Amino acid sequence: MNSTEKVFVIDDDEAVRGSLCALLEAAGFGVAAFASAVAFLGHYSADLAGCVVADIRMPEMDGLELQQELVRRRARLPLIAMTGHGDVPLAVRAMKEGAVDFIEKPFDADDLLAAVERALEISRARPADQPAQEAAALVESLTSRERQVLEHLVAGHPNKVIAYELDISPRTVEVHRAHLMEKLNVRSLPEVVRIALAAGVAPAEKK
Repeated sequence: MNSTEKVFVIDDDEAVRGSLCALLEAAGFGVAAFASAVAFLGHYSADLAGCVVADIRMPEMDGLELQQELVRRRARLPLIAMTGHGDVPLAVRAMKEGAVDFIEKPFDADDLLAAVERALEISRARPADQPAQEAAALVESLTSRERQVLEHLVAGHPNKVIAYELDISPRTVEVHRAHLMEKLNVRSLPEVVRIALAAGVAPAEKK
């Protein structure tokens, strides 16, 4: 395990937190434990590396709400949801929101450790987010028309639709698209979208 990585254990049950931490530390993982999702978010920073193991049912903020918040913050921390009996539908919802796995209580130690290893592999494979300030500076370099084209690209609109919406020719859209990609220093649409989202660019709506 990378020395900067940690497994963030979040559960309001002190006994569960203790047993999880002991198991993970014995397996060689760095661990940090929190009694609530709110407490964890108070500790959160964008440079954290590792994964989260969180109970799906907690007071104040449950595991599903935590997953939604991690997505909103574009966190590079895959979440494993812990579920009790009857909570599988909630875990499935969490996975639809972006959680990478779930384990049922009482869980098997080997299953838990395998889930954590998978989550850490996913975390390592995720590219670092474009820093918001850097992304915003790149977007600021665009002309107003290039910015409009960018907003439509983020919305997933093809060139012909963008041309219609902006009342310009498809060829002109292609020119603006090439210029904005050059200014953003990217070669693909996914890279364009990643920078736009990091800079807080909202997708354009059709007329």
